[in-house]
Amino acid sequence: MVRWILAVLHLLGFGIALGSIWARALALRAPLEPAGIRRVLSADNWWGVSALLLIGTGLVRAFGGLEKGTLYYTHNHYFWVKMGMLASILLLEIMPMITFIKWRVRLAKHEPIAAVNGATFAVTSVIQAALIVGMMLAAAAMARGYGVTN
Repeated sequence: MVRWILAVLHLLGFGIALGSIWARALALRAPLEPAGIRRVLSADNWWGVSALLLIGTGLVRAFGGLEKGTLYYTHNHYFWVKMGMLASILLLEIMPMITFIKWRVRLAKHEPIAAVNGATFAVTSVIQAALIVGMMLAAAAMARGYGVTN
């Protein structure tokens, strides 16, 4: 039962990730007046929820002894492809994350926000969405036993 719930939560994390990062990209392309900035930050909050779900359940599933075993994952080419895409997403997220933290702090202090980098961060978000789809393809390949080395 625990394995099933973790698998469902992991899949749910992918759905939330794709929806939230796409919503963030769209919000970043719109005018970044106060309401627009709040839309960006709301989508970004859900993006963070998806990261917690995906990384948390992924670690437990791969290394918690509940699924196919650590050796299955570490000896699977698609697992490493998936981890490479995750690393790329995390690296791409550094600048938006720093910027959005600053926006949140300024909002809390009721200070104006210089909404720069919106278009750049929108492109970054679209790239991250494509990487999420790539991770889903790698996960499907892993689930079917592809990529296993002996």
